[in-house]
Amino acid sequence: MLLSNKNLPAGRVKELTAFSKNISIKFSNLNLLELAFTHRSCTQEGKSQKHENNERLEFLGDSVLGMATAAYLYEHLENNPEGDLAKIKSTVVSEQALAPIALKIGIDKMLILGKGEEMSGGRQKRAILADAVEAVIGAYYLDSGYKAAEKLVLEFMIPEIEKVLANKGTKDYKTMLQEAHQKKYKTCPSYELVKETGPDHERTFWVSVHLKNAIYGPESGKSKKEAEQNVAKKAWLELMHNS
Repeated sequence: MLLSNKNLPAGRVKELTAFSKNISIKFSNLNLLELAFTHRSCTQEGKSQKHENNERLEFLGDSVLGMATAAYLYEHLENNPEGDLAKIKSTVVSEQALAPIALKIGIDKMLILGKGEEMSGGRQKRAILADAVEAVIGAYYLDSGYKAAEKLVLEFMIPEIEKVLANKGTKDYKTMLQEAHQKKYKTCPSYELVKETGPDHERTFWVSVHLKNAIYGPESGKSKKEAEQNVAKKAWLELMHNS
């Protein structure tokens, strides 16, 4: 059970309220928002109880984010085929798009991190920032319902969608590689997690991609998603160069 708002320190209540006001939302239960900012490194260091981190909220927020974005694309891009909609959605809900949103609205300043994660620069890690955006969405959904959460999502996503439509968005190399490979060989690329290095609070993931009889990589990233994007980029650029 979450504690009531009065159990939060007055200074933290002020910070949480200011954050909410800055993005034009209001929480009835500020403890949900506090939980959205609590990284798992706190649990690992014993600073919070089991499950008292933002991973479950992130899971929920990811679904709300995907649903709201997909519905908007379906309703507003009537002339675009399913493949275009999927590509746009994949780009705008990606770590590369969400992390800058987190920095823009000040999530980096609100995060609650374990000591090791704090010392390793966790406030600027894209995976942590992107996950926190999803957790905030999940928390707001629980606090205020789907319609309110959808409104928040679209305030984040519509500018990103417009960037993609104007060809200013971040390229989704996994999608680009898959489309090129499927067109040529009628099969999908296969990604393999080769190894993980570094301490628990600062893992580095190494991923290779298999394309028919060729293997590219491994390339590294601070999350598996980032490593997959990096190795997909390497493979796609080489394929384009050799075609």
